[in-house]
Amino acid sequence: MERMVGTVVRGLRAPIINKGDDITEIVVNTVLKASEIGGYSINDKDIVTVTESVVARAQGNYATIDNIAKDVSLKFGEDTIGVIFPILSRNRFAICLRGIAKGAKKIVLMLSYPSDEVGNHLVDIDMLDEKGINPWTDILTEAEFRSHFGYKKHLFTGVDYIDYYKSLIEEYGVECEVIFSNNAKTILNYTKNVLTCDIHTRFRTKKILKANGGDKIYSLDDILSASIDSSGYNEAYGLLGSNKATEESVKLFPRDCQPVVNSIQAMIKEKTGKTVEVMVYGDGAFKDPVGKIWELADPVVSPAYTSGLEGTPNEVKLKYLADNNFADLKGEELKNAISEYIMNKESDLVGAMESQGTTPRQLTDLIGSLSDLTSGSGDKGTPIIYIQGYFDNYTK
Repeated sequence: MERMVGTVVRGLRAPIINKGDDITEIVVNTVLKASEIGGYSINDKDIVTVTESVVARAQGNYATIDNIAKDVSLKFGEDTIGVIFPILSRNRFAICLRGIAKGAKKIVLMLSYPSDEVGNHLVDIDMLDEKGINPWTDILTEAEFRSHFGYKKHLFTGVDYIDYYKSLIEEYGVECEVIFSNNAKTILNYTKNVLTCDIHTRFRTKKILKANGGDKIYSLDDILSASIDSSGYNEAYGLLGSNKATEESVKLFPRDCQPVVNSIQAMIKEKTGKTVEVMVYGDGAFKDPVGKIWELADPVVSPAYTSGLEGTPNEVKLKYLADNNFADLKGEELKNAISEYIMNKESDLVGAMESQGTTPRQLTDLIGSLSDLTSGSGDKGTPIIYIQGYFDNYTK
């Protein structure tokens, strides 16, 4: 019988995972039990993905605002700190900001506008045009920003992030001045000591600040890159990728993930004889068309994955073949011609017209986005995703 189904994605329900749990055993047992109950088999080249959140929970990779404050204080001392380019998020940055404020004496908070790095808007870009404001050259004080744009709440959260972030800082008796600029060098007019909070542009921002007279220059991946008073830490990403745990603590991005994916792969191989691919995933890399938010607030989509997930897809576009190479064929003859073309396609199709429009992104970014959309961020209770047929094509 002809196969009619291609890729199948399943969200697998797992027990609530806590510090000290054996994440490998839980994932493998969940995968095997789900396949038994669901009536499907484990196959070579299936994919198991595990959300970074449960890996970090099993590791107990948490830190408090006091841990953050101590690290900030050790790095900046009594100096005024320029806190620049943070994303606008109660989940991602608010608790981090509380820790930063608790370790500071004075903060100059510099926000990018009209939006933050991942697309959360402080003001609609059309209003900049109406007011004649150029966000690439114009530096605004808080009073100037308010006089131009008033008080705007976030489309989805209903939060005025300017007031919210300022209140978090002032909660600790710390003086806070808010300015708006997209030029990193602007902050050096206020202080030479800067904590840059951008995610994917942080290396460039630090380089600009150091080249233009910055003194103590750090980014979020420098904060809690080592344990403070027995806290969690992440040597590669520090506070980047952290999420709110409580009002006093954050869950950090997981560390040492490569042994986790390797052990899951090995245990499934031992129990089933099949070689599946495994990855830990965080945020997917996609953009919301309504709120204009780019989802990727984690430093990477996947901090660890097995070797079969390296690289990018090498695919041809079926509709291009049908409309061009085999435009004179129909029915079974067309199907056979396309199948033969796929089976004999080149190993590297970069630049070939037949591959145009096939999304040449990293496999881990594509699979991470698929996994993130499947698991969601709410109460589905499916932190493990099982994917079958991802590497199949029209000929299978």
